[in-house]
Amino acid sequence: MLRIMPVGDSMTIGSAGEHTWRYRIWRRLCTAYDGPFTLVGPRETLYDKVTEAPTSYAYADPDFPRAHLAGWGEGWQHMAPLIGDAVRQTRANLLLVSLGLIDLGFYTNAEQTAENVRAFVTEARAAEPRVRMVLLPVIPNVRAHSDTAFAAQVSLFNDLLAKTAADLDEPRSPLLPASIPSSYDIHTDTYDGTHPNESGEHKIAAAFADAMHQAWGVTEPHPAESV
Repeated sequence: MLRIMPVGDSMTIGSAGEHTWRYRIWRRLCTAYDGPFTLVGPRETLYDKVTEAPTSYAYADPDFPRAHLAGWGEGWQHMAPLIGDAVRQTRANLLLVSLGLIDLGFYTNAEQTAENVRAFVTEARAAEPRVRMVLLPVIPNVRAHSDTAFAAQVSLFNDLLAKTAADLDEPRSPLLPASIPSSYDIHTDTYDGTHPNESGEHKIAAAFADAMHQAWGVTEPHPAESV
């Protein structure tokens, strides 16, 4: 059985009233994957902007496996110590990971963030030696649009992420880089320059779906405008 754990920051946990890209990828898999699967993780909630805490269950459509390992304001450095236990507890065998923006914005530079990627991979594999991972680069965001120094750090980290994936890739536990959606636009695919709106959710899901289709045939190419 495919046990998929979405791992990420605020763009993955989502906030009250949203569908999230987790829902979009689940919908696609329901129609395009012919094997048993589910979403797993130690958390289920959305972020509540009123209480400023991850306590909301107010999904736009709550009727899907809502489990995940994502947190508002959490990055690679936060998830690396958590991923081993999360994989053990849920028996996850496929991780869909969208992290990095919060690290670069508040905690670590590109090189330090890449080291945390390595720690994350090591801990995940210690828990499940055959775990597969799809790694999404940092996608366009408003700070990178307006801050050239930050944009350079994002670009450098994305290069280092691809290199790290290539260095650590192995047949029994592949690391698969996803591609930034070519049409992703912070003005039309986010509601604040960073967090995805409905079209942004579709495009993030599409990035994961396309990578899995091309590498493993897990699903079909994901039309970003559908599901």
